[in-house]
Amino acid sequence: MNKLVSSSGVLAASVFLTLASSTAATAQPDPLPGLTVTTVLDGLAKPWDAVVAPDGTVLTGERAGRFVIRDVDGETRELAADLDDLYASGETGLMGIALATDFAESRTIYTCQGVQGGGGGTGSAGTGSAGGGSDNHIAVLSWTVDPEWTALTRTGTLVDDIPVADGGRHGGCRILAHPDGTLYIGTGDTASPTVPQDRDSLGGKVLHIDADGSAAAGSPDRIFTLGHRNVQGLAIRPGTGQIYEVEQGTSRDDELNLLVPGGNYGYRPDRLPFIYDESVPMTDPTRVPGALAAVWSSGSPAIATPGLTFANGPGWGSWNGAAVISSQQDEKLLFLKLSEDGTEYVDEADALVGTYGRLRSLTSFGDAGAFLLTTDNGSDDKVLLVTPAAD
Repeated sequence: MNKLVSSSGVLAASVFLTLASSTAATAQPDPLPGLTVTTVLDGLAKPWDAVVAPDGTVLTGERAGRFVIRDVDGETRELAADLDDLYASGETGLMGIALATDFAESRTIYTCQGVQGGGGGTGSAGTGSAGGGSDNHIAVLSWTVDPEWTALTRTGTLVDDIPVADGGRHGGCRILAHPDGTLYIGTGDTASPTVPQDRDSLGGKVLHIDADGSAAAGSPDRIFTLGHRNVQGLAIRPGTGQIYEVEQGTSRDDELNLLVPGGNYGYRPDRLPFIYDESVPMTDPTRVPGALAAVWSSGSPAIATPGLTFANGPGWGSWNGAAVISSQQDEKLLFLKLSEDGTEYVDEADALVGTYGRLRSLTSFGDAGAFLLTTDNGSDDKVLLVTPAAD
């Protein structure tokens, strides 16, 4: 950690605060602490996710198919891996990365990525069902990495029947490694009208599996929640065990949702036969009875929200425990202070507005309240380390 920070230039990031427009927001703004931003890796092209190992090594992956690390000595290098069958098109490619909870012993890493051919979708919304009927699909793979961080070796396929659209739209693919050893996986709906509500498809869902790929307890057919559009952020609220997801809306209403086992979050874009109707509400309790309301939604227009973590540590002051959401379209971080029970937000603030362009992945880092943040500009992208500035 110290080597990582001391070998990078620290940039003072300006923070912009906005008063929440919702009636749930407090009457007076509560300023965020200042932020210190350190460049960890640069010269990348669309790094979709980033994780940090117990030894301080930072690993990221470019969507087109390349693993890159920064080791504990501050050296940057490519990590060898067999990605010959990667399906990289549009919004799909090498995406989610997570370390196994026992990584220090097992050296196991999980990825969520597009795969060419093989595998296969399930039910009426199988792989390639959005057009063309190809065998391309999305899979969750396991890998091991050697102690010297020179190569990844593929060790297994945990899930191989997540559907993908021809062209890769709405690939989802966030992985959350839970402390109990299970995995939660956010998926996209492939821009297909029936997929979010179809229990025979793994698209438009949050999946919950054991480390061998089988359905975790309480998640029949591996489905934990359904009725989602494109789940790209998953995180545990510190000190509570509550799991939240963030998903991208249509032209409006990106959402932050508190996940309830078996919950239906109400996206049903099949109002017109055979048409992917994005004019429907993101949460539609009329057409989806019992649909669970979002904790927060962006309203109109959408801001494109692909990442989620939580501010965690005393350095965040009154914002300790706030949800932190990245935005591609508005090029900012959004902080949401939550109610004690986590069912609503009570204040909001923006940070890094326009400073680094489009922002994507968020991953907690260490014990000082820091998190990793990736940019999504297409060239000279970065992995950044963000910490609350010391007083």
